[in-house]
Amino acid sequence: MNYLKATPIQEMAIPKILAGRDLIASAQTGTGKTAAYLIPLLDRISHADHDHTSTLILVPTRELAKQIDEQVEGFGYFVQANSIAIYGGGKGDDWDKQRKALETGADIIIATPGRLIAHMQLGYVKFDKIDYLVLDEADKMLDMGFSDDILNIVAKLPTKRQTLLFSATMPNKIREFSKQILVDPEEIRLAVSKPAAGIDQQFYMAYDSQKLPLLVHLIKNSQKPVQSMVLFTSRKSEVNSIVRSLSKLGYEARGISSDLDQDDREVVLRDFKNKAFPILVATDVLSRGIDIDNLTHVVNYDIPRDAEDYVHRIGRTARAATTGTAITFISDQDQSRIVKIERLIEREIEKQSITDELGMGKSPVFDPRRYSGRSHGGRGDKPRGEERSKDGSAGRNKKRKKVHSVLQQPVAELTADAITQTADESAEQADVRKKRRQRNRKRRVRPEGDLVAAVPNAEVAEPQGSLPMPATADGQDETKPKRRKKRRRSPAAEKPEGQSVVPATVEE
Repeated sequence: MNYLKATPIQEMAIPKILAGRDLIASAQTGTGKTAAYLIPLLDRISHADHDHTSTLILVPTRELAKQIDEQVEGFGYFVQANSIAIYGGGKGDDWDKQRKALETGADIIIATPGRLIAHMQLGYVKFDKIDYLVLDEADKMLDMGFSDDILNIVAKLPTKRQTLLFSATMPNKIREFSKQILVDPEEIRLAVSKPAAGIDQQFYMAYDSQKLPLLVHLIKNSQKPVQSMVLFTSRKSEVNSIVRSLSKLGYEARGISSDLDQDDREVVLRDFKNKAFPILVATDVLSRGIDIDNLTHVVNYDIPRDAEDYVHRIGRTARAATTGTAITFISDQDQSRIVKIERLIEREIEKQSITDELGMGKSPVFDPRRYSGRSHGGRGDKPRGEERSKDGSAGRNKKRKKVHSVLQQPVAELTADAITQTADESAEQADVRKKRRQRNRKRRVRPEGDLVAAVPNAEVAEPQGSLPMPATADGQDETKPKRRKKRRRSPAAEKPEGQSVVPATVEE
């Protein structure tokens, strides 16, 4: 399989696993963690009896389960060890195949927690002789909410076993979780969350509406030809629309997400690995553990929620000491996430703004303090001051917030231009409020005497049954008409010329 030299994680993990110790290990994606535990476990299995299932490997995604199953087949070609991948999303006959494999037993079971729990609830899964438990991409499984399922599975396993936990990151929740299932573990921690040195990271400022034309420009003018590109979006609803847009522009692309049937996902992924098409649009289902050779470009169409996921995404390229390009689009609402990413990778990346010179309009200005309070669910198609409702109220509110944010800055940071701009905006708001008050005064209903005076030759008649109308010294009526709650309409406008206008009566 062309393994000539052990990677650092393999060199440190294999002796500890062969010694029988529990292990918690973390290393960046693409460093060979899978081989670090498969090779010593296969060596153990080859020297033991094959009358029971000895190894259980839990993984977060179907794709990773399928990939590890294939790697077991490669590593164990001369070892006489068999394996089965247990995951959901397939056809009905897949369930029967998985059930038979679990009943008869395989040396290694690779499973997603949800599907394995479904099989275990039916009573035919026997894990009373498990010798080795492996949790691969443990941090991702906890993020996906599998912690309870994992603990339920572990409760059915023998207490005397060897447990190995591998993760790309080592947050506190992983350490706390490991205390529940590991016994006095050895720990290996290598270069956590640091992108490979061969990745050319490029940041571009762009609103959502500018991302696609900007991407096309970058593809056309890339110094390194785009041979295979994975485009990550955080919203699976966007996958098909991006694929259609790229196809209309002449770029062959396909999409993959959790909404796609498992068989179709496998076909798309296999065709992409075989270079049948150059661009794959995907969600984070491909951000962990998926081994794709010679990936030249990774695009963060949307910035991921967690800074660690950024490292996993761009880790799809520049694998095994090669080089690659990682392009990231930054909209206004994503700027606080960029700050966390740069803090994590301990490096500041240049933010390029080229949309204006390309005729796409101005791009957002990188100002995390200004946009830190914005919702990440917004589309970000327009600059902050241009988002208005039909009556302009939204724009006015945003402008007030902008003035408030400037006034909240320290005095030393306020330049003369900023102070002048703030004063101009305050004067503009005062003018807007003045005009609004004038409009409201015009909308008020006038007294009845004025309305009668506005109608020439109008005669006021008091209908029978109405209350007597009070009069002033000069005989003019001071009674005001009853205002309607929903619509204010002038009585003079409702009556044709020549008819009398009367005040509201009790009956009315």
